Amino acid sequence: MTRTSIRGPRGEDEAEFIALATESVGLLRPWIEPPMDREGFARYLNALDGERKVGFLICLRETGRIAGLVNLNEITRGALQSAYLGYWIGAPYAGQGYMSDGLSQVIDAAFGELGLHRLEANIQPANSRSIGLVKRLGFVREGFSRRYLRVSGDWRDHERWAILAEDWAERDRKDEVREG
Repeated sequence: MTRTSIRGPRGEDEAEFIALATESVGLLRPWIEPPMDREGFARYLNALDGERKVGFLICLRETGRIAGLVNLNEITRGALQSAYLGYWIGAPYAGQGYMSDGLSQVIDAAFGELGLHRLEANIQPANSRSIGLVKRLGFVREGFSRRYLRVSGDWRDHERWAILAEDWAERDRKDEVREG
């Protein structure tokens, strides 16, 4: 049984979300800039249109507290059926398996009910924890993008990691065999 559940963010999550992001700035700031005020959280919610961008909060199953989030960004339909992943875990929950658990559920939803075929995670090369996470989940390194994303005012290099629906299904089959 998983220790987390996923759900869409809501307006009433504002205070808890902002508090977690603010408390986690030391962990997150080198890699991302999460919304840390009311205006930023409102912009985040407004961007979640359900078609091009879908957000999931990772919540602790036992308490319902928000531990982190995962976004499916730039969802493209048609022949591509793809999205870019964005994610972060709050500092109090880092290194405890909550992100792995929650991200696995989001991947299930992306390849299941959302019908996507490919997920890509672009990660700064020095972010070894994030690279370790996607490796454990079966992502494959596909390349390197110079000065790919602007983070904290600077263009940063990123590694491209991806997983396909069939890779994920094969991983699930192997897990079932090990458990059975």
